[in-house]
Amino acid sequence: MTWTLPEPMLTALTPRPTLTPGWAAEPKWDGYRALVSVDEGSVDLRSRRGTDMRAAFPEIITAAAQLRDGTALDGELVVWENGRLAFERLQHRLQRRGAAAEWAAGEQSGTSSPSTSCA
Repeated sequence: MTWTLPEPMLTALTPRPTLTPGWAAEPKWDGYRALVSVDEGSVDLRSRRGTDMRAAFPEIITAAAQLRDGTALDGELVVWENGRLAFERLQHRLQRRGAAAEWAAGEQSGTSSPSTSCA
């Protein structure tokens, strides 16, 4: 079965952060909004505007390939480094492709080095 990614849920500004019972909220992450889907063994990773991000984040593709067909995730890609979010590191990742992206993925996956996560 072939399907397309759903539209991302965008944030809405509110004057008061009061939540209706049964609703949840999360902090504003300093990252890239991303949608991941797995369909018939094929993994897609796109920005909220539809930009293909697969080549820049091979480790996300490898991890998502282990998910069940028909899975869709809507989240934020972030780099956590030295106890803080490092948006500038994430920007550099989006510019890398091929071997450079693989190297950056390896560099950012260790416990003592920066890591890329989908929050």
